[in-house]
Amino acid sequence: MPHAQSFKRFAQTLATLVLAALAALAAAQDKYPSRPIEFIVPWGPGGGADQLARKAGKLMEEDLKVSFPVVNVPGATGNTGMAKLLAGQPDGYSLSVLTWDTYALLATTNTRWGLKDIIPVALMIKQPSSFLTATNGPLKTWADVEREAKLRPLKVAITGFGSPDEITVNFFIARGLKFVPVPFANPSERYTAVLGGHADVLYEQMGDVRSFIDSKQIHPVIIFAEQRYGPFADIPASKELGYDITLPQRRAVIMKAGTDPQRVKTIANALAKVAASPEYKAYLKDQYATDDSYFNSEDSLKIMEEELASMKKMVAAPK
Repeated sequence: MPHAQSFKRFAQTLATLVLAALAALAAAQDKYPSRPIEFIVPWGPGGGADQLARKAGKLMEEDLKVSFPVVNVPGATGNTGMAKLLAGQPDGYSLSVLTWDTYALLATTNTRWGLKDIIPVALMIKQPSSFLTATNGPLKTWADVEREAKLRPLKVAITGFGSPDEITVNFFIARGLKFVPVPFANPSERYTAVLGGHADVLYEQMGDVRSFIDSKQIHPVIIFAEQRYGPFADIPASKELGYDITLPQRRAVIMKAGTDPQRVKTIANALAKVAASPEYKAYLKDQYATDDSYFNSEDSLKIMEEELASMKKMVAAPK
């Protein structure tokens, strides 16, 4: 009997330990995040999307205590990276940067994905776009570009077909300028194309090529905005020249549709802290971003719906 009682106590203790271990395991599994979160960048390293992911990921690491490894997946104007995100599980362990280069494809091409397939967690940056040229080249001003593009074809380096870059180039083609869009999926190749003579003009946001501007290798000749932009007050805005096109660059952080709302909220709250941090505000200033850069998930969706409708209208407008 003593042995039977001892065995019974042992069995009870073992059962208690097993239940405790299972409870601890379940709690660990329920905790989010409990492992690294992949941060997909649908472009090559070194560009604005890559910079955003690394900056936001670093700041979120400090808050959520997990790493955010950046995975660059360039190709097809960002569609290759989108395919990677959407092929994964909606478990909250994959995020992606969505740039307006890729988002514009919903207005210009037949994509395999739509707004219903993603959750905009936050809009993180907004930058005015511009045409830039090599400082030591013959195209010093917009007047130079305009004059030359009426005489011969000018190659314009863009991110890809169907992007706001191409929409803008086509806008000017329809107005008699001989522009030829040339896509470069790799940001560094796009940036240097205008320096090496592989392109005459670069479509880009000034902040993404700040190092080239600061070193006086390239400079903007026209900025696509309603009015002149503070740091570049000597550069004409498209609207003042009578060109009604002002497609800015936005970059959002998205997750796959179907992700647990609580997990989305965790990332959304972390991104709100990122946007409010002094380090991120300094980053926005360095990127020549506008004051209306950050928006929460709900507001992001509204803006995305409005801007998609605007892009579709622009694409459908008679030339």
